[in-house]
Amino acid sequence: MTVTDLRIPGLDTGESPYQSYVYAYPHKTAYRPLSPRPRLADLWAAEPKHALSLYAHIPFCEVRCGFCNLFTRIGAPDGLSTAYLDALDRQAARTAEALNAAPGDEPRFAQAAFGGGTPTFLTADELTRLCDIMERRLGVDLRAVPLSVEASPATATADRLAVLASRGATRLSLGVQSFVDAEARAAVRPQHRADVETAIGRVREARIPILNLDLIYGIEGQTETSWRRSLDAALAFEPEELYLYPLYVRPLTGLGRRAEPGARPGEATPGDPAQGDTTPTGTDPVWDAQRLALYRQGRDHLLAHGYEQVSMRMFRRAASPQAGGTEYCCQTDGMVGLGCGARSYTSRLHYSFDYAVSTAEVRGIIDDYVARSAADFGYAEVGFAMTPDEARRRHLVQSLLQAEGLDVPGYRSRFGGDPSADFATELTRLHERGWLDAATTAADRIRLSAEGLAHSDAIGPAFFSPGVRAAMAAYEAR
Repeated sequence: MTVTDLRIPGLDTGESPYQSYVYAYPHKTAYRPLSPRPRLADLWAAEPKHALSLYAHIPFCEVRCGFCNLFTRIGAPDGLSTAYLDALDRQAARTAEALNAAPGDEPRFAQAAFGGGTPTFLTADELTRLCDIMERRLGVDLRAVPLSVEASPATATADRLAVLASRGATRLSLGVQSFVDAEARAAVRPQHRADVETAIGRVREARIPILNLDLIYGIEGQTETSWRRSLDAALAFEPEELYLYPLYVRPLTGLGRRAEPGARPGEATPGDPAQGDTTPTGTDPVWDAQRLALYRQGRDHLLAHGYEQVSMRMFRRAASPQAGGTEYCCQTDGMVGLGCGARSYTSRLHYSFDYAVSTAEVRGIIDDYVARSAADFGYAEVGFAMTPDEARRRHLVQSLLQAEGLDVPGYRSRFGGDPSADFATELTRLHERGWLDAATTAADRIRLSAEGLAHSDAIGPAFFSPGVRAAMAAYEAR
């Protein structure tokens, strides 16, 4: 059997270019309950701790967007946000004990991020407490490391932004999605352009160095003209970063619940195995073509306005304070996650709490989290054991999907092999499709071509291991 006889999901002609957004590998749908539950102190005992990443997850939003399948719930009634921070404090204290279990190996943090959900759903006082927990329990100096915070226009208020600025926030990411009010409504993102622009103005007034704006293409009713209008509206604020996301309509989301198989753009339900939908059926070739066209239009427009492409989604203004850096991602091990939607990464195990999308299931997981005792936070709950093969796949995927590509000598040094041999079938197929950049791909680096980057959501899943595919296929979205 030749290489061209092998079918690789996502890499074969006629398949949707929108298989899944691979922002982490493996996805939580491959995680399973751990029995017996390993002690955090044992998991972290032999791990390097000189450059850890810290992530805190706040699972609350004022409204749930129609496309969102992140771990979050609408609102926090009856003091739930206070109870959640109480639990997060208990978890942070027990995590700190595990990290400090080995004398002379005190942890140091190189970067931090608050995500969700919407961290700025918390009040200014609650955000102050969140920062205090990170600093007092874990010893991280938020003013001395890059700190990224996600926000929505409705919650980017002056008092909240003042807290974040005073505590050293270096990046504020604002979920705008569209500057066209009708498109925002179609994505179940109820907001008005005037309110969005006011929120952006407040971020600038707070003097947080990096402003990121998220935009979405492929929304029902969106055209090249309206997409250009959103792009130009964003560019008027000269954001340091712009993320351009293709719309996915996933199971159990607002758009997914009202979808019918084979419906038109904005109503179809394309499969997304990295998000828990393991049957990529019902895709619409017309919608796929529209999203690709809008992506190319957006990419070219931003490049013409002085932005550099970091990945399929991320574009950075050349004058940005982080110009020349790389996209924030969990490339290496050493991620410490706090909150019931956060992941933690060690070299041997990725772990978290249970994952769900539906309202009832998410609420149940949050209720369980806030009821936990301090002692119960000393163990990993749900996870995925990382083998050497899975570590190689993770490193290759997250490197290859960046515009700068895979550093081959670095791969060899870390894994003792050659990626061209370890992934010969997949890389050969990429070459056949024209998705590798022959002009720049050399012995020391493997890069995607411009068209390869455009198909990142098909390329990433092509490198999933059979074990991860099977685990994700067996997961029941809930």
